[in-house]
Amino acid sequence: MSSSRPVVTFSLLILCATLSLAGTDLILPAVPQLPAVFATNEATAQLVLAAYVGGSGFGLLLFGRLVDRFERKALLVSSLAAFAIAALGCAFSPSIGVLIGLRFAQGAASAAAPVFGPGIIRQLFSDKAAVRAVGFLGSVESLVPALAPILGVALLAHLGWQSSFELLAALASAAAVLIAMLGMPRTQRARGARGGYLQLLTDRVFMRYALSQAMTLGGLITFVFGAPAVIVGTMGGTLDDFIVMQVVNVAGFIVTANLSARIAERLGAEQVILLGTAMAAASALALLAYGLAGGADSMILTLLFLPMAIGLGLRGPVGFYRGVVAAGGNDARGSALIVFFIFMMTTMGTVLAAPIITRGLPALALVASAIHLASVASLLLLPRMQETVSQAADPQR
Repeated sequence: MSSSRPVVTFSLLILCATLSLAGTDLILPAVPQLPAVFATNEATAQLVLAAYVGGSGFGLLLFGRLVDRFERKALLVSSLAAFAIAALGCAFSPSIGVLIGLRFAQGAASAAAPVFGPGIIRQLFSDKAAVRAVGFLGSVESLVPALAPILGVALLAHLGWQSSFELLAALASAAAVLIAMLGMPRTQRARGARGGYLQLLTDRVFMRYALSQAMTLGGLITFVFGAPAVIVGTMGGTLDDFIVMQVVNVAGFIVTANLSARIAERLGAEQVILLGTAMAAASALALLAYGLAGGADSMILTLLFLPMAIGLGLRGPVGFYRGVVAAGGNDARGSALIVFFIFMMTTMGTVLAAPIITRGLPALALVASAIHLASVASLLLLPRMQETVSQAADPQR
């Protein structure tokens, strides 16, 4: 493989990951128009989003199993083709029911990149470079929820609600052609690689990294999902205050995620994972204390939330990568389970917070604190990998 090929392959992985996220964020601005387009109600229109998320969860587990039977390149190209076809079908759907069904299929197809990406990155780079690549990928992914809706608004205003789906179809088709032409590294299962999902679910070392990763990210997303209602509904703020909070904390995450590998070289991967997890938990507890004290200043809210984003950026790349390594060469299923757990933790946190969100910041922060404290507990109670030198900080394979 030429020296430029890993960079090209990694760039294609970034495109695939971006498409997976844009499948929701790009079409968000069009959703309010769907009831008028299809003569339905708002609740049914929201299923267009829910179906994509549900399909993604199904696809994660599906691709984790298919990788043992089919070549990874073929699966990735096929998934992109299916994603493009489903997106194009969405643009020409005759009814809301068809649109919802196609969105489930599109979501399932979108899951290939999260499943295969970490394993491909592990093959492309040394361990230290791979952690940096995961951090950079996370930085790009963190920008999609902020930038994709802006593009979606522009497309909606000038080209109509179908244009977002058409753009997704065109980009996915281009990615499929490029991957088919340029290729991907062939799947390499490590010696002693473990088998199915059940074996990973009963592996306490793997579950240590998978659960702590999922709970740290899930706790943060739970808070973000509930923050607009809290800021506007109970703190007397505006959506502009929420946007400021997001900009500050996304910036904090991006900076820290790209420094994570270097910090791990100095402190050690396990110390960085525990430090980042503890920072996130401390942030949630500080928000809880501020809410119980009757605090209502959105700027203080932003500053108290910042350590949660920084903590995730600090532990996220190293923690995710070590979770993949802990899967024992079963990269695809390990990645699938970690992302699946993130989905489940976010869903659980959102469901728990929804009935009490009207009680304001203390209620939302209480749910986030419980999730983050459980993340810390998983690190303390479950066994770590037994390397003397952290793979995440080791420049050699």
